[in-house]
Amino acid sequence: MIYEPKWKALIANTIGPLFSPQQCQNIIDIGHQQKAQNAKVGHIEEKEGKHDIKARVTIISWIPFKAMPDIYKTIEECMNRTNSNHFGYEGMQLTEYAQFTEYPKGGFYDWHMDANLICRNEPPVRKISMTILLSHHSEFEGGDMEFMGESHKLPPLIQGQAIFFNSLLRHRVIKVKKGVRRSLVMWFGGPRFK
Repeated sequence: MIYEPKWKALIANTIGPLFSPQQCQNIIDIGHQQKAQNAKVGHIEEKEGKHDIKARVTIISWIPFKAMPDIYKTIEECMNRTNSNHFGYEGMQLTEYAQFTEYPKGGFYDWHMDANLICRNEPPVRKISMTILLSHHSEFEGGDMEFMGESHKLPPLIQGQAIFFNSLLRHRVIKVKKGVRRSLVMWFGGPRFK
């Protein structure tokens, strides 16, 4: 697999798809088999059962490791190569289930970062985030992923393509104008920052 590094090893994406359209559909089917819920933002919101529709409108489900072991293995191997080539973090591991995410028409996720160093100070600390676009671009409009700062705009992902980025980067998914955008999101953690 060949990677295209961006912005001083903060972002790296696969040049082509990591998964075929059929594999993407299989992940979508597995995601639909899990319990769906409205996504929450932050640990306090999750504890209190709140849902802030000003910050995020998405439907998510969590995919257990045993539901797609080959997919997890492929992604973890890809993350290890990407980390070795671009990020250089030590002791990286997969400790969280993958999040299957659907952005319906009007769905979005405002500016945020995935590493919460205040609330998540116990190892492993999220250091690398990953998103794979599961939908074909013809299935939705809008829903682009953006990174904070004008110079950090990316071309839209293609179906099956993965993007890995530093979990401290502020990013967002802009509002979906038409259709449904589906993605798989994962995080990889390691020891606390020194």
